[in-house]
Amino acid sequence: MAAGTGAGAEGVAHRGDTPLEASVSEGQVKDVAPGGVLTYPSVTSCLTITVRLSGGGLVGAHASLFQVPGELRSDEILPALKAEVGGRQVSAIEVKGAVGAWHPSYFTKAIESYGDTDPVPVPTGQDSAGIARAVADGLGLPRPLVTVQDVPDGDQTVH
Repeated sequence: MAAGTGAGAEGVAHRGDTPLEASVSEGQVKDVAPGGVLTYPSVTSCLTITVRLSGGGLVGAHASLFQVPGELRSDEILPALKAEVGGRQVSAIEVKGAVGAWHPSYFTKAIESYGDTDPVPVPTGQDSAGIARAVADGLGLPRPLVTVQDVPDGDQTVH
């Protein structure tokens, strides 16, 4: 699969044919070339994670609270994003979306993974620090690179 065409549950690969524009739907990971634009449509209860590469490119992931059929679950999104970034240098990581709807543990155990008797962790507010830590840990990158911002519902565009 070419980079920029998205990664669902079937996996992620990176090649040099990276596009200038990509729309990243729920449960997907895509990247764009330097000077490119990522669009995250219909961000409501989701979080978007945009990795800014030192060379100017962007790699984005659209983490959904509940898995979209055929796409990545919340506990699969950071490993896929990390694989797409590969060994490229990272200058910043921006997390935006419904911060108050997310418990940091959703990145390591998706809501769908809990059984009928297992209590699902429920966020008690906006845990920006916890989300930043979970993203940094999941990507294997330093915590200071990560910023977290609660944003209103709607489409997000990142240049």
